[in-house]
Order: sequence, then structure tokens, then C-alpha cells
Amino acid sequence: MSHTQKWRPISPALRRVQDKARANRSEAFTSLAHHLTEAALLHAYRGLKAKAAAGPDGETKASYGKGLKRRLTELQGRLKSGSYRATPAKRVYLDKPDGSQRPIHLQGIEDKIVQAAVVEILNSIYEGDFAPFSYGFRPGKSQHMALQSLQTVLQKGQVNWVLDLDLKACFDRIEHQALMREIRKRVVDRRLLGLIQIWLTVGYREAGRKRQKQTRGVPQGAVISPLLANVVLNEALDKTVHHWRKQHATGEVYIVRYADDAVLSFEHQADAEALQQVLETTLSAYGLELNQAKTRLVRFGGNYPPNGPGKSDTFDFLGLTHIAGRDRTGRYLVKRRTSRKRLKRSLEQVRRWCRRHRHQPLAWQWEQLSIKLNGHYAYFGIRGNLAALSRYRYQVWHTWRGSLRRRGQTSRKDRITRLLNERFVLPMPRITRPDNWLPINPGYLLGRAGCGKSARPVL
Repeated sequence: MSHTQKWRPISPALRRVQDKARANRSEAFTSLAHHLTEAALLHAYRGLKAKAAAGPDGETKASYGKGLKRRLTELQGRLKSGSYRATPAKRVYLDKPDGSQRPIHLQGIEDKIVQAAVVEILNSIYEGDFAPFSYGFRPGKSQHMALQSLQTVLQKGQVNWVLDLDLKACFDRIEHQALMREIRKRVVDRRLLGLIQIWLTVGYREAGRKRQKQTRGVPQGAVISPLLANVVLNEALDKTVHHWRKQHATGEVYIVRYADDAVLSFEHQADAEALQQVLETTLSAYGLELNQAKTRLVRFGGNYPPNGPGKSDTFDFLGLTHIAGRDRTGRYLVKRRTSRKRLKRSLEQVRRWCRRHRHQPLAWQWEQLSIKLNGHYAYFGIRGNLAALSRYRYQVWHTWRGSLRRRGQTSRKDRITRLLNERFVLPMPRITRPDNWLPINPGYLLGRAGCGKSARPVL
């Protein structure tokens, strides 16, 4: 049902759990905590990011690695005896493009290790339950897979309307009781449920303040939070859409979701409006709410001209603006460009970086900016987006040159320009992802089975 490669757990024991979970979608597992072995903790430690910020204990991956075997043995012993205790997270705030701040919870290193090991266990169960159109924070799936699936839907599907869904503070609003109720459908191991409950309620500390308990939501920044959010969204969003389109839809309905960002495509406007009302009711049962300011129903598709009255609108998904356009021969073509908001944010980050490091050696600045540009090309270098990449490179070059001119009063514009154009040349834009929409038969995508019976698509 999915075009992506299926994920397989590392441990042979977890592979048996995965096979059993796929064979019986309603079975609840009573014994899972014994999979938290020292080998599983070591595998989880190796998967942690080396440059991640230190938590409340001040430990980083490198510092915890000194005497690693002894520490993991002691940690596994505490898990086995039930004496393991989670540490309240350190809460910091990150600036958002709209001027607000996003709270991030920095976990202790041991909490990260145990959570990563538990995620490996839960993935063995839930990977068979999650819908194939869900791509966020899942092993073997990525943002570009979601973008490719969406382009396939818009290009080949019977799409006239697009509902761009956005959930308001999804991670902060999830009800704990609703979340644990969903987990207990598949996991009844008391030790594992106890660990999850501890991580949800242990709370956080801010600078100079007492510990604050968390009564709702999953901590942003925790290793296990994306999986827990997917468990809720799978029930509240994915299953609701899939069941509704099989029983109530009058036309084609498609969905592509990445974490809390989802795009629903419709053949008829009435279906879009009806399903949006159903989702508002369903999401409220889990403490979730649609962000009405960002949720938009727009006209989109090949049946509407790109210009003039009644034209197709545009929408953003995962940093790219999707446009219903035409190719050189006049045929319908879904075009994708770097969104203005994402481009503006990236350039602002480059400006701050250049201002902060303009007195560093020129060769070092060139090396660091080259890394940033190559990273930008790696994500936004999709087919048809070369013009936006070229504008981004020019703006970075222009910002860098302006920053270097302010290094001193004797800086010469012509000399700096010659250096940047001849010796320290920034990487040229290139298409890193030339793949187009998925090579799926249009009849299959539109829900027409080969035997002549109707079938709903998986997207």
C-alpha cells in the first residue's frame, strides 16, 4: 500500500514483535520492558546527536561516553529494579518567525537514551498501524517523500480544492488521558506505561524557578514526543479522514500528512467543508484544535486557469509554495517554489551570522557559507526551483559582501567583489532532487481497481 521501503527493527526479538503486531492489529502487548537491554541502550546512545545541547544534568553525548559501559550497565539495572527516575527538563525558548517564542525542553542524557530505546520498541508495534500517507518523524520516511506524494496527488488526481490544515500548538495541547487511552489499546505492559507516564508529567524547570508539572501536552524536544504525537494524530486525523472518505465522500479525497501539517485534496468543495467540520469535532476529543488563521480552503487544480477570474490559488507545505501552472506546451503542471516566508527566514539567519562572524578569516567564512548553501540546495533543490535557488545564492553573496565592507574603513568594494568572484566563489545552485511525481498508475491512484470494483486510494 505504500511506495516507501518498510522499516525493520535492528533486534531480531523486536522483529518478532513487529510481525506479531502486523498479523493482529488489535492485539495488546503485555511484555515489552524486557527488550530494554544493555545492547538496546547502547544502540540508542549511538543514535543520539553528538552536537545536541546539554540538558539539566550538564551531560553531553561525549561526556557521558566516558565510562559508557559501566554507566549503561547501571542504567539498565535501575530500569530493571524500578529505581529509574526521570529528571525534569530544562526549558528554553526559541524565537519564531512571527515574533513569538517556542518552548523547548532539553532532556537529560539518560532520559534521552531510555526514550530512544522505548521508541524503538513502540515503532515495532505502531509502524504497522500508521497510515502510509503519514510521513512525519517515522523511520524510512522523510519530508521529500511527503512532497513527492503530494505532487503526485495534485498532478494525477481529480483535485479541484485543497484544504491546508494547521493545528494550533499541537504538541502542547494533547490530553494525557486521551493519549494513554490510545497507547493502552496496543501496550499494556505496566513498566513501559509507567515510563511514558513519568515522562509526560515530570515537568520542567526554568532559570530561577521551581519545577513545573506538565498536565497536558507532550514536551517539545523530547525524543519520544514525535511518536506519541503520531499515535494521537493517527487516531484523531488519519483514521477519521480515511473512514469518512470511504463512507460519506461524493468524490475523490486524498490526504498527505507530515507531523501536524496536513494537506487534504478534494474533487468537490462540499466534501471539503463537510470533512472540516467533522475534524473539528474529532480533534477536540484529544484536546486539539484547528488554527483557523492558518487553515485555508483554496481552489486548486488543472480545471482552473492560472490567471484571471476564478484562478487557482497557492498554498505552502513544508517550505514550498505549490502552484497550479502550465508547462511550455500548455499542459497542466504543478510547480513548486521556495516559499517567501522560508526564504526570508533563511536570509535573516545568514545576515545575523555574517554580522556576528565578519571579523573571522575570509577562508573560514567562505567554508561555512558554502556548507549553508549546500544544505539549502539539498532540501530546496527540487525540479523547477532553480530560479529561486539562484536568487537565494545572490542574496547570500550580496549580504556577505556588505558584511565584509564593514570590517574596516579602508575596505574597498571592488577588491572585495573581485575576491568573492574569483577566489572565494560560493557554490552554484543545482538541482539535487530531479525526481518528479511518483511512477504510479493513474488508475490506481484515482482508486480504480483492475477488477472493475471501486477502491479508495491510500493517499
